[in-house]
Amino acid sequence: MTIACAAGVDVGRDFLDVAIAPLGSAFRQANAPAGIAALVRRLQRAGVQRVVLESIGSYGARLVRALADAGFQVGVVDPKRIRALRLAEGRRAKTDRLDAELIARFALLMSDAARAIPGAEALAIRALSTRRRQLVEMIAMEKTRLKQLAGLDEEIAESCRRTIAKLSAERGQLEARLRERLLAQADGQARGELLQSIPGIGPAVAMTLMADMPELGSLDRKAAASLAGLAPHPNHSGTRLDPGHIQGGRPCVRTALYMAALAAARADAGFRREYQALRASGKPAKVALIAIARKLVVTANSVLKRRQPWTPAP
Repeated sequence: MTIACAAGVDVGRDFLDVAIAPLGSAFRQANAPAGIAALVRRLQRAGVQRVVLESIGSYGARLVRALADAGFQVGVVDPKRIRALRLAEGRRAKTDRLDAELIARFALLMSDAARAIPGAEALAIRALSTRRRQLVEMIAMEKTRLKQLAGLDEEIAESCRRTIAKLSAERGQLEARLRERLLAQADGQARGELLQSIPGIGPAVAMTLMADMPELGSLDRKAAASLAGLAPHPNHSGTRLDPGHIQGGRPCVRTALYMAALAAARADAGFRREYQALRASGKPAKVALIAIARKLVVTANSVLKRRQPWTPAP
């Protein structure tokens, strides 16, 4: 959709540098509630319709929510796309203000710059899911340290065991809160049961899909695979025919589905035949597992769309 006025924001920990295109104006506000409120009012007075910022971490989360609540079209864009525009324009100078102006031009030029922003509850659920993954990673690191210390330093090993116990207890409490909020959603119980009808997808993977890929059930098969980071992207030019590689998407979803594929590929009632057929055709084990993971997300999308549990192929 063509728009007449757009803004770009370069987000920092303490300040927000803002530029408006095509007006050419720029200003700075503190990255704090009062500064964000003033920024929103100023953009409204300027007639801005779309606001874009780079996806670079949590410093812009409060701004994104305020902009969405105020009715702006909001885009949180991969920094690689912004850098590509700088390269295309032949620019080298880089300051916070210049970055904001570059992002504003991007917002004005790219029709797909703005995307729907999840609601407050969806963001809270996603934050719980992220924290759960962090705890799982910390537990894994402590277990690795414990294994390395076996028989060497019992005092430090005992510290690792205590840490693992505390982290595991915190993970259990957090998972209970996450499960409660997911099931409290409209049709949350039904979505969880439908997902777990698919071989390889257990409670943990189902929670990840519901929390980090809530769009499942409303996509086509190609979009579902791409959003999960499991769609191969070709790289052909002239006589060069390089094999496609997966990239992009949501890494947490891709990891969860890969682990689910490991289980599904072993299950007689699951996707064992498909996995064995891929291996028999010469596909490496990892490539075959990625193919099964892609089949899982496409199946999950279909199951939720049809609202019918998975049934094995005859």
